[in-house]
Amino acid sequence: MSEDIRLGRSGDAGRRKRRPGAIVLGAIVAALAVNTVLASRDTAAATGERQVRLRDGDLHVVDDGPPDAPALLLIHGNASSTAWWDPVVPALAARYRVIRVDLLGHGQSAKPIARYDVPAQGRRSAELLDELGVANATIIAHSMGGMVATALAERRPDLVTALALIDSAPSPGAPIRQPLIPRLVPVPVLGQLLWRLRADEQIRAGLATAFTRDIDLPAAVIDGVRGMTYRSFTKSPKEAGRFIAARTLPDRLAVLDRPVLVIFGSEDRRVRSAAAQEYQIVPDARIEMVPGVGHTPMLEDPQRTIDLLLDFLARHNAAPTRRD
Repeated sequence: MSEDIRLGRSGDAGRRKRRPGAIVLGAIVAALAVNTVLASRDTAAATGERQVRLRDGDLHVVDDGPPDAPALLLIHGNASSTAWWDPVVPALAARYRVIRVDLLGHGQSAKPIARYDVPAQGRRSAELLDELGVANATIIAHSMGGMVATALAERRPDLVTALALIDSAPSPGAPIRQPLIPRLVPVPVLGQLLWRLRADEQIRAGLATAFTRDIDLPAAVIDGVRGMTYRSFTKSPKEAGRFIAARTLPDRLAVLDRPVLVIFGSEDRRVRSAAAQEYQIVPDARIEMVPGVGHTPMLEDPQRTIDLLLDFLARHNAAPTRRD
């Protein structure tokens, strides 16, 4: 018995001797982990990337340009992300604070089961500007993002200096019927199967109607679609259609008393280019048609898009103001 006790004590002593080494090793591992987190945060801060926590889901934001310059909020369309604005950001950020956001369900933002209706997306965008301390901004939006921008202006006109909408369907009759496979994705069961089996080639094929010119799609564009959930991918366009069916964008914008720029690609394969004329009922709306370009001018002809935006901003952008 005494021998067993001595052996036990000897074992305890051995474990005690080994414990300081384990503590040191654990401390090193913890320090490395903390350093990795801090390095990641430093990289995000340097590039202006961050996650902004809102009450119903975090939003991924990229913030470029002088922080005290007049602010622009860039809102992408369905199945898109902040990456779709990459070609035009450097020129805009040379003069303005450019804030890009991944809408809920898109990019690196949260992807809950519900809450994809357009008014909620507009409310969320307003809350984002409040969180960032922005008192007012010009909203530049693409496709479905134009509906979110309009919902934002309806809810919080105090935040909106002007609006620039790029290939945003004004009414339910404006969208063009899409090829078979994209139309099958929202179909229950079959669509979910197609979604699970999607490969990069299928994603590129699905995006083909967003462009007319032959462009090399950045990997981030493909990754953005792949990162979506089936629910967010299918729910967002349904809610967008419901929004303009309830009241068209031109009717909504006509009563807001804000400067409006409408940009359309003349060869849009998703929204009828002729539908741009529906925006004529908006007082003093400026309508610009970009020749030889499809649904996505900022990727197909970024320089022409930049020129139109900078001219509009020079005419209508307010002096920089911020909330403390």
